[in-house]
Amino acid sequence: MTDKVLGVILGGGQGSRLSPLTQTRSKPAVPIGGKYRLVDIPISNCINSGIHRMFVLTQFNSASLNKHIKNTYHFSHFSKAFVDILAAEQTPENPTWFQGTADAVRQCMHHIMNHEFEYILILSGDQLYQMDFREMLKAHIEKDADISIATIPVTAKDATDFGILKANKDHMITSFTEKPKVGLEEWVSDTGEEMGREGKVFLASMGIYIFNRQFLMNILNENIEEKDFGKEILPRAIKSNKVLSYQYEGYWTDIGNISSFFEANLGLTDELPKFNMFDSAHTIFTRARMLPPSKISGTTLERTVIPEGCIVQASRIEHTILGIRCRIGKDTVITNAYIMGCDYYQTLEEIESETKLGRSLMGIGDRCFINNAIIDKNCKIGNDVRINGGDHLPDGDFELYAVKDGIIVIKKGVDIPGGTHIG
Repeated sequence: MTDKVLGVILGGGQGSRLSPLTQTRSKPAVPIGGKYRLVDIPISNCINSGIHRMFVLTQFNSASLNKHIKNTYHFSHFSKAFVDILAAEQTPENPTWFQGTADAVRQCMHHIMNHEFEYILILSGDQLYQMDFREMLKAHIEKDADISIATIPVTAKDATDFGILKANKDHMITSFTEKPKVGLEEWVSDTGEEMGREGKVFLASMGIYIFNRQFLMNILNENIEEKDFGKEILPRAIKSNKVLSYQYEGYWTDIGNISSFFEANLGLTDELPKFNMFDSAHTIFTRARMLPPSKISGTTLERTVIPEGCIVQASRIEHTILGIRCRIGKDTVITNAYIMGCDYYQTLEEIESETKLGRSLMGIGDRCFINNAIIDKNCKIGNDVRINGGDHLPDGDFELYAVKDGIIVIKKGVDIPGGTHIG
């Protein structure tokens, strides 16, 4: 059944709400969980569901995403499996960049239609979840639907941030509204007893769709001025076609801004995290790096995730995600942080030379204090640096860092001189 499915992962727009993490990379290329990239999540969900043919559509800062996918997803020469990038391209017929989710798929259809498939699975590249798409596909086929939309029950508080759907007793969607601010009581749905007890009585669209091949072709060609699935294509289709609500009740979060990104990552340090990285049935695939094991000396660790290749001499690290190749100096304390690590190691000769010149080394120096912060890749944090985020800080974008919702984000590759205090 899954051999009849083609996956399309939407890379998203400019990703301004995730800035400065998206200043030099696309949203799907943003590091997550210490050793992964955001794009690994939908790709892994597809592979675990038996879907092995995928396109990733992108147009902003796609170089690092291209490199990651090229270095990661290799399949047998005797297999039809692939993960390919489709970057926005200007053609005589389409001189503009992607104007929305539907427009992105429409502009790439001449590439997509070169492959044999009956169903197309459209996914977002900036969500954290573990889902078996085979169950959704099965429901789509059994209900003879034209479109299936994955939905998740949410509370009234969260409903105002999503597209909300109303479905009948056969789970067919009858109406849709985008981010309702008033009249919420009209959008209450029967989401089941358990969800109802938790107050999750509104069906929110997860931005995950299954289309029948020919139906997608028809609906994209009927009104070419419609650029977006959620705002234009789907509301129109609901009025005259069979659109199924496939209710999902597992963990799912949209990585839309710095606050949600930070919360999702630190949630991975919980004793029983909602997103289970240790579930062998839902393996998260990523680039296989030949790195040494991590080395930790004299450090008290509490709720901390540490990948390979780290050298840690800090005094205490708590409620923190470390990235690959992290170097953290002596007597440093880190709490509530995501330290993304480095793309390479400095050589012993470089370390000796930089030390003699009094310059900061890659990583985090000695006697530092870091709290409520994200340190992007390849940063040099000198000795005795204090970075203390919190509600006391107003939002702002500065040369070396930005502040979003009290979270200090140190920009990629910057050098923070020793003794600097931020926050």
